[in-house]
Amino acid sequence: MARSSQEYRTSIWVDWCPGCGNYGILSAVTQALAELELDPRSTVIVSGIGCSGKTPHFVNVSGVHTLHGRAIPFALGIKLANPDLTVIVHGGDGDLLGIGAGHFVAMGRRNVDITVVLHDNRVYGLTKGQASPTLPYGVKTKALVHPNIHYAVNPVALALASGYTFVARGYALDVKHLKELLKRAIRHKGAAFIDVLQPCPTFNDVHTPDYYRKITYYLDERGWDPTVREPAEAGEKLEHAFRLALEDERLALGVFYENPHIPTFEERISSMVAVYPRISPATSPVEREGRSLLSAEAFEELFRDYLIEVKPREPAA
Repeated sequence: MARSSQEYRTSIWVDWCPGCGNYGILSAVTQALAELELDPRSTVIVSGIGCSGKTPHFVNVSGVHTLHGRAIPFALGIKLANPDLTVIVHGGDGDLLGIGAGHFVAMGRRNVDITVVLHDNRVYGLTKGQASPTLPYGVKTKALVHPNIHYAVNPVALALASGYTFVARGYALDVKHLKELLKRAIRHKGAAFIDVLQPCPTFNDVHTPDYYRKITYYLDERGWDPTVREPAEAGEKLEHAFRLALEDERLALGVFYENPHIPTFEERISSMVAVYPRISPATSPVEREGRSLLSAEAFEELFRDYLIEVKPREPAA
């Protein structure tokens, strides 16, 4: 029996500001999870700090609300400990591209099978609207005394450069389109990234729904095929995706790049450690016949058989 999106909503009151783009993202997430019929117990949402950090509170799946900028390393640990889980990261533009920028880059180059969703409202909404890393140079939002003196990070271009093998951009107020992007990203085997443009009606009076209505267009309208069909065409597809990402007069919505031919981090580990992921850290037995397996002798056996040679212990004097 198909699941309904309401099954994926908790009873916790959603306390984002009226008109916040996070409502659209939340709706798209629950609809995507329902249509994919994902097991709530085997699905994990991980967040950092910021307005987006509350997302795990509102979605009825396993969830972790972690430290500022640290959602990705938490998610990576969860995924590697149990590769059977579906893991999704939700973070803001300040969380993922400010304090968490190093983790964001490392995630791409590792190509771990995790979906990262960036709530991109171009301000630090939770702390009263300071300029975030995605606010363009020279823009003055209502909370800034002077126009922004920093140049902006381009999330899509950074994801492409970092090695994410699925890169897309959605819009929080086009829930149907965003839901389809989420489904495609979750199905993708490898590091998937979606930059979600979202209005912040409380602190960003520049990038409003009217602004996004005028500046956005859909890649499908240009007939862009982002999927790498053969490994030999990866370079050409990536180069074109970069050109699309660097457009500034208009902002494209849709999938920029999708390469299913790059091995995931989990697959590369499996090639080195044969028992992984069949026996991953989360599924390994911890006792046998009532006796703990976590002894020094057991660790030595595992290291000797699968990693490095262990010298025999010297007999006690």
